[in-house]
Amino acid sequence: MNLASWFAKSDRYDGIRPINIYAMRVIYCLMVFVLGAEVWGYIFSYTGRWGENDAVAWSVWAAFSVLALVGIFRTVEMIPVLLLEIVYKVLWLILVVYPLWRSNELVGSGVEETAFAFGLVILPILAMPWGYVFNRYVMGRSRS
Repeated sequence: MNLASWFAKSDRYDGIRPINIYAMRVIYCLMVFVLGAEVWGYIFSYTGRWGENDAVAWSVWAAFSVLALVGIFRTVEMIPVLLLEIVYKVLWLILVVYPLWRSNELVGSGVEETAFAFGLVILPILAMPWGYVFNRYVMGRSRS
């Protein structure tokens, strides 16, 4: 496979460029190994009774790691998982981080570390085959 073929639309991947497929697989791997290790380690080592909101959050993140494992092998079919990740992280950055940043209160705040982690949402944004997403999910076409 030459370099130019990485950027050409591929029939193998429903018209998505291989570079996007490989980039999404990297994102899925990060979700499995980084997020999954943290989440499942926390869940299995947790003692005591779960609070309702904490249980929801940890369950959703655990589900993300499981679906990301599927995404490594079924990359195109799991695009909605990445879309959900993009939407919830961007919304959180807008609703929580942006006001703190505007008022110069972000640095040293309790959300600074999470803001950095959520700022990495740029990776799935760059990996996403936006033309395919628009044609498939907005226009309802099966092929981009």
